[in-house]
Amino acid sequence: MAYFEQTGEHTFRATEHVGGAWEAGTQHIAPALGLLVHAVETDRDTRRGDRPEDRLRVSRLSFDILGTVPVAEVDVAVRVLRPGRTVELVEATLVHAGRAVVVLRAWLLQPRDTGALQGTGLAAVPGPEEHEPWDPTTVWPGGFIASVEVRRRQVAPGRATFWVRTPVPLVADREVSRLAATAGLLDIANGMTVLADPRTVAFPNVDLTAHLVAEPRGAWVGFDTAVTFGADGLGLTHSVVHDETGPIGTSSQSLTVRPGAGL
Repeated sequence: MAYFEQTGEHTFRATEHVGGAWEAGTQHIAPALGLLVHAVETDRDTRRGDRPEDRLRVSRLSFDILGTVPVAEVDVAVRVLRPGRTVELVEATLVHAGRAVVVLRAWLLQPRDTGALQGTGLAAVPGPEEHEPWDPTTVWPGGFIASVEVRRRQVAPGRATFWVRTPVPLVADREVSRLAATAGLLDIANGMTVLADPRTVAFPNVDLTAHLVAEPRGAWVGFDTAVTFGADGLGLTHSVVHDETGPIGTSSQSLTVRPGAGL
């Protein structure tokens, strides 16, 4: 069973594997973010064709999470805000029962050969085989958390490196890119090295922004993650994102920290 089953041209039914961590019966938003990226890429390929030389690459994914969504059928709508031959800004919206739940704005850029300039100041992390298996269901409930495999090195509360993969397809019986599948795992970072016990403190994220410099390769997604809580109820989960070749970008989540409102 996949995270979503396509029921119409723009409609998808969530399955039990998207069950949320904070509230029973609501979706963990991670797979929905991947679904929106899949919709953006499908729209791009429909408009531009599937020739590699015409395919713009996703550079930034900026998701605003407007509320919770039940484990139910959702609609996805895509529109181009800034068309262009070399640069485009595309918006995708996840809707349930007429209400927008998540809005994605994605920058797509024309690829060029910059192999001679390639380099990074971001540090690589050891691969998944050098991390110990860790069971996230010891901290979190929900179908999505139960569907993933995690290997982790915990440095301190709120600080860890870890690798995540899932055997569950994003959309049943549909070809999905490695980027969309990876985007469907990014939101998990906020719960993999907690700074506070989620049974006593809630810290859901209201957004996620990822900047990418390469298309991900392989099933494993690596994270070098640090969590910060401020003194006034604001928080941040920041990650350097990896595949097994090295760092491929960053991801940040803005948190609303709520003592006394845990699981």
